[in-house]
Amino acid sequence: MRLTDHIHQSLSNLWKKKLRTFLTTAGVVIGIGALFSMLAFGKGMQKNITDRFARFDLFRYVVVFGPSEAPRNPRRHRIDRRSPITAPPLDDARLAEIAQIPGVQTVVPEIRFPALIRRNGNERFTLVQALPPEIVTTGLVVFRAGAPYTHDDPNAVIISESLIDDLDFADPQDALGKPLTVATLTVDAGSLLNPLNITGALAGDTLPFAQKEYVFTIVGVAERMDVGMVGPLRSDVFVTPEASRRMKKIALTNIRDLFKSPAAAQSYPAAGIRLTSADKLESVKAVVESWGYRTFALADEIEEIETAFILMDMFLLAIGMIAIVVACLGIVNTMVMATLERYREIGIMKAVGARDSDVRMIFFFESGAIGFLGGLFGVVLGWLTSLFINEIVNAILVSKGVPPTKYFTFPLWLWLASIAFAILVSLVAGLYPAIRAAKTDPIKALRHD
Repeated sequence: MRLTDHIHQSLSNLWKKKLRTFLTTAGVVIGIGALFSMLAFGKGMQKNITDRFARFDLFRYVVVFGPSEAPRNPRRHRIDRRSPITAPPLDDARLAEIAQIPGVQTVVPEIRFPALIRRNGNERFTLVQALPPEIVTTGLVVFRAGAPYTHDDPNAVIISESLIDDLDFADPQDALGKPLTVATLTVDAGSLLNPLNITGALAGDTLPFAQKEYVFTIVGVAERMDVGMVGPLRSDVFVTPEASRRMKKIALTNIRDLFKSPAAAQSYPAAGIRLTSADKLESVKAVVESWGYRTFALADEIEEIETAFILMDMFLLAIGMIAIVVACLGIVNTMVMATLERYREIGIMKAVGARDSDVRMIFFFESGAIGFLGGLFGVVLGWLTSLFINEIVNAILVSKGVPPTKYFTFPLWLWLASIAFAILVSLVAGLYPAIRAAKTDPIKALRHD
């Protein structure tokens, strides 16, 4: 039999049992649709994260920690945590040396201090970060409204859009040009000179602290940055280094800061290094770590991130395979029933000269056709369902101030692979019925009533 004869015979047999064919194909459609949608979700989440890292250029950043600090994942570092820390304080002199390392573009010390942000009776406690304009203008800060500040803006402040509701602004644009009070914590010298206050402080009834208020003007509202702990952005409020220097404050960001020596108090807990290119990462890290400092780079974690995505894809694949297995059982049932119903027909075919391979090919083409149609309509169903879910989720999150996101992505290979997989599993499911049909004894089949 020619290939066209096999195809024509298979489609003709399927058309004779339209309802059964439709129900069997529907099972494949649902299974492939679920699998396609789940894998599209996994790939969408992976694309969102990697694109966001690339968008903020975080692969070109290295965080170097001072002697009293530690990386967020010390297991990834070869430095023995039990060995004594011999690195010198991370002060301005050391940062200047780091800036001279080949491949280093900018070094940004981490300057953060606690403060209360006030506006119209609304207040929120946060850590204010001093961020140079050179970093603000690199594209790392994505503005919802406004523009970066400059060194000539001593009273300018940039806030995150996460503060919009807390400070009672209608939207990011509404916040521009509005005053914002930043209250820092300072030592009350007058309280320390008063014996009664000293006694109260020792008893824990009063503390020798006061607040110092500074008024800034909001010049920009930055996009909420979920990955801010990786790069140099680690706050919701940013001011210029010049503004930070003129503010009286107690720069306590950790309880360990209370136990620092006077020399260490003049140093920084960490600093962000911006590289000229990602290729310089290992060489810069080698130099910095040779001085005894610990470092953290997102590129170091890429392997773990990729492993996590693989595990997530495997988990989603396992869930989708449940529907595929059910669809395969439906195909097996359909093809076995077809073998029994066409028992005499198979005997006639073999009696007039059809070979075993011809009979097998007919049943293979029937199951393959079910798989092809199920895969084709399955990816369409999965695509439409994914788009619908994406719109529903975005509608809910946008109402809560979260920007819309594409949670599903549909690369071409996923479309083709899903259809090919549907055909493959259908052929596997039709293997037993095809072999059973090919083994039919024509004499017994012709005698069958």
